[in-house]
Amino acid sequence: MAATPTNREIILFVCDSLMQGEELHTRLAAARPLGPATTAAAYDLVDLGTTGALVPGGRVSVSGELYALEPQALATLDVFRGHPVLNQRIPIQLADGREAQSYAVAPDQSAGRRRILSGDWRKRRGATSLGGSRGAGPVVRWSGRR
Repeated sequence: MAATPTNREIILFVCDSLMQGEELHTRLAAARPLGPATTAAAYDLVDLGTTGALVPGGRVSVSGELYALEPQALATLDVFRGHPVLNQRIPIQLADGREAQSYAVAPDQSAGRRRILSGDWRKRRGATSLGGSRGAGPVVRWSGRR
């Protein structure tokens, strides 16, 4: 069972290179892990290179982890993530109805960036990220039949 946050702590949902075992996880050294979580099916996950971000208005349930952070630790992470210019920290809805904060980009900021259709950052480089014909557009489906 996941621990509960204190009154001062802010709950942060991470779904990219900040997750346990990923390259930027040390940035969460001051955070308290609360366990795995999944968003409501209302977001897309985009690959921004070394990090990823949610895009509101999608249709994917994104897998990630919850952390409890003191306000000062979150402020430090905000600076690292470029909040509010590069990433915006926004409230998001989790699949179980709870709310958390997460880093997101606006749809116009994600133009041309690869969508991770599985909703799982750790599967972004595998063939599953294309999801077969599910995520393929008409040109990709057409070329596959040639």
